[in-house]
Amino acid sequence: MIFILLILSVITGVFLGKYFGQKEAFAKNLLILSAGFLITICLNEVFPEVYTAHNSENLGIFVIGGVLLQMILEALTKGFEHGHFHHHNEKNILPLALMVGLFVHAFIEGIPLANETNPFSPYLLGIVFHNLPISFILGAFLFNQSKGAKTTYTSMLIIALFALASPMGMLLGNYFNPDWQPYFLAIVGGIFLHISSVIIFESNKNHNINWSKIGLVILGVSLALMMHQFHTHPHSH
Repeated sequence: MIFILLILSVITGVFLGKYFGQKEAFAKNLLILSAGFLITICLNEVFPEVYTAHNSENLGIFVIGGVLLQMILEALTKGFEHGHFHHHNEKNILPLALMVGLFVHAFIEGIPLANETNPFSPYLLGIVFHNLPISFILGAFLFNQSKGAKTTYTSMLIIALFALASPMGMLLGNYFNPDWQPYFLAIVGGIFLHISSVIIFESNKNHNINWSKIGLVILGVSLALMMHQFHTHPHSH
C-alpha cells in the first residue's frame, strides 16, 4: 500500500503537469500549499521524533547536513523542487544531472519509511504531498519540451527513477541498523526544512504582503495539523 501511494503521487503529479503544466499560477499555488504542509510535518512530526530518540546526541549536525545536501542537489536539479524550471534556460538542465539529483533526494526520503506500515503516517503523507508539486513541474518540463522518441524515452526514464526512488530507499532502510534511523530522519528533516522555507520565502517577492499566499500556507499547515490529529498510532521507524 505504501509503495503504491509513493508511486501514484509521482504519476499523478506528472499527469497533471503534462496537461496543465502551462498554468504557472496553479503550479506556484500547489508548491506554496505543499510548503506549508511540509514545514508543519517537519516541525511537528520529524524533529520531535528525532530529538526524542535515545541516541539523539549531535543529531543537529545531521539536520544541518540535510540542508547542505539539498543545496548540493539543487546544483544538479537547478531548483526543480522550488519550481524554478521556468526561470532557467532549459538547455542548462542536463537530463543526467536532473535524474541523479531527484533520485538521491527521493531515495534518502524513503529510508526512514523502513518498517512503516501505516498508510496514514504523517511523515509518509508529507512525502506524498511533497511529491505532487515536484512531479507536476517535472511533467510540465519534460513533456512540454520533449521532441522525438529519444527525448521521450529519456523523460520516461527520469520519471520512472523518481517514482521508484523512495520505495527503493524504503526497502534498503530495512537492512540498516535501527539505531541509524534517527540520523536518516534528521537528514530528511534538514531537506524538508530547506525546501519548504525557500518556497515560502521566495513566494513573498519584494516583501509585500500577499494574503492569498499566506492563506495557502495556512491551509497547508491546517491540513498537516489535521493529519496529526487523526494519526492515532505512534509513528515509529
